Amino acid sequence: MTFTRRTLIASAGAAGAVTFLPFRVRSATEGADSFAFDGGEIFVHPVEHASFVMQTPAGTIYVDPVGAADRYSDLPAPDLILITHEHGDHYNAETLGAVMTDQTRMITNPAVFDMLPEDLASRASAMANGDEMDMDGITVNAIPAYNMTEGRLQFHPEGRDNGYVLDFGGFRVYISGDTEDIPAMRELENIDLAFVCMNLPFTMDASAAASAVSDFAPTFVYPYHYRGRDGGTQDPAEFAKMVEGDVEVRMGEWYG
Repeated sequence: MTFTRRTLIASAGAAGAVTFLPFRVRSATEGADSFAFDGGEIFVHPVEHASFVMQTPAGTIYVDPVGAADRYSDLPAPDLILITHEHGDHYNAETLGAVMTDQTRMITNPAVFDMLPEDLASRASAMANGDEMDMDGITVNAIPAYNMTEGRLQFHPEGRDNGYVLDFGGFRVYISGDTEDIPAMRELENIDLAFVCMNLPFTMDASAAASAVSDFAPTFVYPYHYRGRDGGTQDPAEFAKMVEGDVEVRMGEWYG
């Protein structure tokens, strides 16, 4: 994969104002949901909580891989790894070292990049909120992910962590990372597939997540990262009932 980097000038909402090609959902294979579009096919493999794998026309992408490396042993090795932020349910250097190959590239937010062991840092690039990176067959936009409710601000301070929008030239994927229903999320446009977090006290509740999803109206959405603390676990089925419009809610096996 060849990377180039530039900084976005337009807002996240304006950057999404593009016309995309039609696509359809086909039967899942290898235990994964399959999303087909004119540029190819994307298979989604939930692993656990915030970790998942996508097989795409641009290669295999791991998102926030943590836990035992054998959780990934039946999946293709990653061509690209995306890390949203530093918390232990999103970033684990030992797991990264176990799943990466010499050909794997990694994108992280700047805070995680500064934590990486030297051997991992040599294969990584840092993206801050508003940055864009191009590689063969995919464009990656780093967008904000943060808390905005008093009493939660310390969990994910504004400007530190990333969400990502991946553009496969006909299919756009949004990965929320850990965030509340911030303006940058609600202003997203032309999202085909979204992964949206919801747990308390760390992110938002199911109602806020459903309201945001109803605003930016992806074609498909996975609720994920929904186990919380002290009663803060959110119910994905209740989330699905609250989502308005023509959004199709997909349920992955995030917790065994």
